[in-house]
Amino acid sequence: MDATSVAIVVVQAGAVILLAPLVAGIAARWKAWTESRRGPSILQPYRDLAKYLRKETVVPRGASWVFTVAPFVAFAAYATISVILPIITPYPVQVAPIADFLGGGLLFGLATAFALLAAIDSSSNYPALGASRSVSFAAFAEPTLIVVFFGVALITGTNNPYTTNNVLASSFASYVSPTHLLVMAAFFLLLLFETGKLPVESAGLSELGMLDDGRTFEHSGRLLGLFRWNGWTKQFLLFAVFLNVFALPWGMWSAPTFPAALANVAILLGKMLALVAVLVVLEAMLAKIRLFKVRDFLALSFSLAVLAIFAFTVLGGA
Repeated sequence: MDATSVAIVVVQAGAVILLAPLVAGIAARWKAWTESRRGPSILQPYRDLAKYLRKETVVPRGASWVFTVAPFVAFAAYATISVILPIITPYPVQVAPIADFLGGGLLFGLATAFALLAAIDSSSNYPALGASRSVSFAAFAEPTLIVVFFGVALITGTNNPYTTNNVLASSFASYVSPTHLLVMAAFFLLLLFETGKLPVESAGLSELGMLDDGRTFEHSGRLLGLFRWNGWTKQFLLFAVFLNVFALPWGMWSAPTFPAALANVAILLGKMLALVAVLVVLEAMLAKIRLFKVRDFLALSFSLAVLAIFAFTVLGGA
């Protein structure tokens, strides 16, 4: 591996890890504007992260090593995902062949599984309640993600995300095919849920309306800060997959050079700002739904993914 390839890998992983809090801060600021509030600074996630990293970590009595290791395992999983997907390059970096779409989905699942185990290991009711909700929703979300990847693999004939990006970017017929449009719609609905953009009614008790934060009630200090960082990184990765693989596969420089990689970082950030604007407006327009209705929302996403497979079978291809 030459120096340029190493630099591109570092830039890609660094862009995901370092820019994820910035995108989260911009989304929070713009959401506040839609609610007629000034909102926090776009740099507030970095300040929160610095505050968490300076605080003492308290581990519940009786918790095992899983409670402490879980955020580090999730961080490692997301860091690995950041170099196997087309984040800032339309060509695979040197370490990209270690996994495909399915491997990336399994790494997402690994991070979620350790977060659930850490919540249960805390021996507290609130984290266990959050873990229980997450498992019940994951029963719909995970199959949807697998079917979505299977659907896009039917279009391109491969499960490689870089090949998918190149095929959809170069073939307008494949991009506007019913299978791809349905798969993209299913992934977008799943994106709303996975990134917390689906407004859930709390029924007066914020604990009952939480989907992800309830699992980390017993975490504090550096461990809590790392969990927050993981959440921002997961959101950044899902945004990048939706934009570069499904919705906007165009625009990235294909030259395998360091300046081109830096230019692609700016292009990706521009795409994300447009997506964040759409999500903020959409979140402001959507009425809050009851917690048990989230399953219906995920069932709709799964139905669209299955319908995409059916459309491919009936129409005989793109």
